[in-house]
Amino acid sequence: MAPWLTVVGIGEDGFSGLGKPARRALLGAGRIVGSPRQLALLPRCITGERLPWPSPFSLAPVLALRGEAVCVLASGDPMFYGVGASLVRQVAAEEMQVLSTPSSCSLAAARLGWPLQDVQVVSLVARPSAALNAHLYSGVHLLVLSNDGDSPAQIAALLRERGFGPSRMQVFEHLGGAQERRLTGSADDWPHSPAAALNLVAIECRASASAQRLSPVVGLPDSAFRHDGQLTKRDVRAITLARLAPRPGELLWDVGAGCGSIGIEWMRAHPSCRTLAIEADAGRQAIIEHNRDNLGVPGLQLVRGKAPQALQGLERPDAIFIGGGVTREGMLQQCWDHLLPGGRLVANAVTLQSELALMNWRERHGGELTRIHVAQAQPLGAFDTWRQALPITLLEVIKPADA
Repeated sequence: MAPWLTVVGIGEDGFSGLGKPARRALLGAGRIVGSPRQLALLPRCITGERLPWPSPFSLAPVLALRGEAVCVLASGDPMFYGVGASLVRQVAAEEMQVLSTPSSCSLAAARLGWPLQDVQVVSLVARPSAALNAHLYSGVHLLVLSNDGDSPAQIAALLRERGFGPSRMQVFEHLGGAQERRLTGSADDWPHSPAAALNLVAIECRASASAQRLSPVVGLPDSAFRHDGQLTKRDVRAITLARLAPRPGELLWDVGAGCGSIGIEWMRAHPSCRTLAIEADAGRQAIIEHNRDNLGVPGLQLVRGKAPQALQGLERPDAIFIGGGVTREGMLQQCWDHLLPGGRLVANAVTLQSELALMNWRERHGGELTRIHVAQAQPLGAFDTWRQALPITLLEVIKPADA
């Protein structure tokens, strides 16, 4: 079928900046949907009915017009953090066409002389500023899509708090339009507040001497996490995550999450990885919320309840980690039943009773048992000796694809 929906990327230069195909689509549209700011950019010769997006935002008004000649206005490149990316999940590709203009990131990179392929793009649109924490590494260039005019000042405060106060910030307002303006300064003494509501922040990340320098790979230092003693320690955590093997887009259940370290590092492995952290203790729930924001994965979802009862009704995972409670009645079986075919189940045990539960489970379902011994050198009088941590028994089982 011929496309009934055309998504038009429109920049700050408005209708005059559009190509002929986009102009023709708007001239022929019976209905045009967009934000009030975008609709105001259209000249009087565009006679189609102008429909602002509803609040709260919903695609329903567009989907209800299926079959009519409809245009949707988007900012710049509709498929780059734009409404086009949402529409393609609801409308078949053959039913729509997308006509793009340069994105704000393309324009900013051109102004800055930054090769776009070397830049990390982070969106804070309708997302907490804490999402930026996962991307702070000295020497990195970031382009940040702001949520509103207060975002630059909030970003500067976050950078100072994380020890990245020396970072150079440049805020672009109304990119590509007659009102385009650039504000510059360092996060340490950011003087511009507020900025225009439509802005983009470019950051040259520079760490101070006191900044905590974290690695993007698994096995963060224990000091990176707030905890009450319920923490899978660094070396064991790295081994456990290697067995869980996070892949893009996959969902992990972190069962009995403690401080959330496994689920947090799972999400840091790739921006599309997701975690449901199941934790019954209110104090640890607060710790998980702190850690997830501090380490840049505010999208981690906290399930407040005790497993296995709290597992009912949750989205089925690609992998499950059980850090405690394997001796609870039904725990291993319910986790196994919920796990998607081909998924990985990894459980750690410290006590003899929990180790026996893992051994019995392996007898019935197979898998691999690994004993982990970690020792650290510590003083003994005038000398040093090895202090052995409690040994960990790790069970890894892969669910058959036909199960």
